[in-house]
Amino acid sequence: MNQKSENNKKLKDFFGEEYQSLKVYVNSRIKATASRDAEDIIQDVALKLFAGADRYSPINNVAGFVYNSIKNKIIDIMRSKKHNYDYEESAEAKLQELAEMVSDSPDNLYTEEMSSILKKAIINLKPEYRDIIIAIDFEGYSYKEISQETGIPQGTLMSRRHRAIGILYKEIELKKQ
Repeated sequence: MNQKSENNKKLKDFFGEEYQSLKVYVNSRIKATASRDAEDIIQDVALKLFAGADRYSPINNVAGFVYNSIKNKIIDIMRSKKHNYDYEESAEAKLQELAEMVSDSPDNLYTEEMSSILKKAIINLKPEYRDIIIAIDFEGYSYKEISQETGIPQGTLMSRRHRAIGILYKEIELKKQ
């Protein structure tokens, strides 16, 4: 048996027998998100290993070879996706700021329930209201920048945001009762 087919057979047998263990390993290292799923990572690694099987010298320790490859892939993902974590945390912080602004009482603490209510309320806003809330409060655009980009007067944008905040306030008050 030549080196290529021997490496392929070893890899095929290993992935067939240890697939669930590999999933557990990957899940223990990362939290699954839309961009990082354990099965996607395993399949990415498997594809690269099978594609390059003929370039490797004979693989003696298949488990070590595969787990090392998966570990390296996870490290690559964590390094390349680092800015996404910051964005998610930033969006959550901005949602909290918006919730505090919309809320009228100091005892109205930001909770997961309030976060959920606010997210649904933002999604249900009219498109022009939702867009201005997202652009100003989450993406950090100024009224001037939006006005220049869209041609909509700054005063109109301010009015839309004011109405949107009023709607969000009413929605939160309704849910609190």
